[in-house]
Amino acid sequence: MAVHAETPLHEPGPGSIPLADESPEALYALLSERGWGDGLPVVAPTPARVDAMLAGYDGDPDEVVGVLPPRLGEATPRVLAANAVMAGCPPEVLPLLVAAVRGMCAPEFNLRGVNSTTHPVSVMVLVHGDAVRRCGFNAGTGTLGPGNRANATLGRAARLALLHIGGGTAHGVGDQGMGDAATHGQPSKYTFCFAENADASPWPTYPRALGLDAPSAVTVAGMENPHNLHDMETRENPAPILDKAATVMATFGTNNAVVSSAEYFVVLGPEHAATLAAAGWARQDVQAYLFEKARRRAGDFRAHFGAVLWRPWMRALGDDDLQPMTDSPDNIRVLVAGGPGKHSLVVPSWGLTRSVTVPTA
Repeated sequence: MAVHAETPLHEPGPGSIPLADESPEALYALLSERGWGDGLPVVAPTPARVDAMLAGYDGDPDEVVGVLPPRLGEATPRVLAANAVMAGCPPEVLPLLVAAVRGMCAPEFNLRGVNSTTHPVSVMVLVHGDAVRRCGFNAGTGTLGPGNRANATLGRAARLALLHIGGGTAHGVGDQGMGDAATHGQPSKYTFCFAENADASPWPTYPRALGLDAPSAVTVAGMENPHNLHDMETRENPAPILDKAATVMATFGTNNAVVSSAEYFVVLGPEHAATLAAAGWARQDVQAYLFEKARRRAGDFRAHFGAVLWRPWMRALGDDDLQPMTDSPDNIRVLVAGGPGKHSLVVPSWGLTRSVTVPTA
């Protein structure tokens, strides 16, 4: 999609939609009439702006990166560039958007479910490596908050692509009623993007921990909003920090409780990570500790849930045995982001999805 202001300086191209003028008001009205956009003002994706956005991408602009359900629209870099323009992205961010969409189209991500469930899941986009500094992402204080163009617009462009190409809108697609069926939605459906703070991390970067050796990468995951935890007192023994994280994880209010293969992202603030590392804890130690601590009585699980996706060994536990919130420590994804302050985050999963990390230039 591209829009074109009817002026003598330009001729509309294929797929363009003429506008009387390029004013924000005219574009806003057009989007509202057609059920497009995220409800916020956008930049008009004129052919000239889309071409300028594509200047930041080295690949084939018409390659089909993936097909986005439930509408089954074809995502090409050219179409993604139009959405990137609308979101306000700088051109250097477009390769990251393409990588993010490739990740969403991986079978294990289950984009159809993520984009149309009644659960308020959103696509979390996480940027790693050289691209953080090169593209100006904020990995420090307020990494998940407002005020940074790269963070805000990459997350928003990913959402606009899901709306416009995938048809993940609350009002459905055509007469079929397909679309985003989230009962309430969540604020992160507007934008949900942050960056790994590799400079403040005592451990290898998240992609390297997965065995991915690339200068830059993007991770996508189908997640709930982050939940803050704070520990202001711990100085030496880091266990109390993780004990608090475990209590946030061990709730029956998330889909993790019924899908044992579901992931958690534990985003440690640099100060908490430094305390852990100073005590000799590696990333794997954090995962193992949380796996052991984030547990509830198996009988309480059974009292709350009938339809579950648990491993057979979990079903065999006695009522008084402690059942973990996940079936493997590897499902607890640990990384460092944010700035000063004794805060960290637990991000629960939708459940029936797996995170995907994609290398990018």
